[in-house]
Amino acid sequence: MDPFDEGAGGLLKQPKSVWATAGASVVAFMGIGLVDPILPSIAQGLNATASQVSLLFTSYFLITAIAMLVTGFVSSRIGGKKTLLLGLAFVVVFAGLAGTSGSVGELVGFRAGWGLGNALFVSTALAVIVGAAAGGSAAAILLYESALGLGMACGPLLGALLGDASWRYPFFGTAFLMAVGFLCITVFLKEQPRPARKTSLLDPVKALGHGGLASAAISAFFYNYTFFTVLAFTPFVLNMTPYKSGAVFFAWGVLLAVFSVIVAPRLQKRFGSLKVLGGSLVLLAADVLVLGYGSHTTAVVCTILSGAFIGVNNTVYTELALGVSDAPRPVASAGYNFVRWFAAAAAPYFAPKIEEWTDIHIPFVVAAVTAVAGAVVVVVRRKALRHEAEELEPRHAAEDGVTVFAN
Repeated sequence: MDPFDEGAGGLLKQPKSVWATAGASVVAFMGIGLVDPILPSIAQGLNATASQVSLLFTSYFLITAIAMLVTGFVSSRIGGKKTLLLGLAFVVVFAGLAGTSGSVGELVGFRAGWGLGNALFVSTALAVIVGAAAGGSAAAILLYESALGLGMACGPLLGALLGDASWRYPFFGTAFLMAVGFLCITVFLKEQPRPARKTSLLDPVKALGHGGLASAAISAFFYNYTFFTVLAFTPFVLNMTPYKSGAVFFAWGVLLAVFSVIVAPRLQKRFGSLKVLGGSLVLLAADVLVLGYGSHTTAVVCTILSGAFIGVNNTVYTELALGVSDAPRPVASAGYNFVRWFAAAAAPYFAPKIEEWTDIHIPFVVAAVTAVAGAVVVVVRRKALRHEAEELEPRHAAEDGVTVFAN
């Protein structure tokens, strides 16, 4: 079925509840890249170093990683709608508090609370969209991927527009938009059916006993280190005004969205998922290496170009995480994300530290090495990663009542 086929209940023919959830998802993903253009401004405003400000990402994703063990436990007990609203409430409160921070320590702490809320919301959003969407899971997943891409593209743009006046305004803006999302979901989304079996806190960890899922998680761990070196460290290297930096990362996000939703599926169909993933990781490694050693113009071009490879990787990793094992999708996704988000927490911390210990080029060398390491895992573990996901589709469709967050 073509997800763009409106007559078949495709992408554009969705209930209000789906659009409300997808719209709130856009804002949730905006929160990831929102601070990119204003990182130098935050450092200046709070008299902080680059490594201190980078902890905004570290605290956010460290809590997100740990929360992966909790989200399924929560949503399988209180239901998808209440989990979404709980997550949104956390984001509204902590994003608002972040805008009032008087020190970098306070801001890092508030971002941690924001990360917990975002984990609760985003980890449940795809399952809710799949459950409420018309036209089957293909249209629902495409809509979710579109929300991710749009959010990643618009986050830096919003951060630049509001951050040009004050670094505090993007945080207040996010709190306001998420409050609107809270109201929309309250009004338009009906409660989703709860799964027959409640998820325990250890289920995601047990799921990693499957060789294919563990391999996907380890490969994604290395890849995420590269991804978040680009996202969290590059703004300091580019050293541009919020508007210019926002424009760069907006273009980056547009490429991410286009390659995630449109290009990646076509490449997978022609070459196969593992070849596409391995090749994209190697090209990403080459790109960040050139980014680190090139001129300022070259660094800008390579930053934008990295969005294409990141978009492809996100899509393929999503499918691997959801289809490579026989674990229920929510449980497999939680275990996978529990591993890979630790790299998203580590990269923003270590990249500036590596620069302090060596020079500005070496963080990108490390990022290139980790991308290649991710590709090596794909090659070495290709038999474990090769799985006919279609065979699992009928069973998984009945299990999609709770947490799924693979991007």
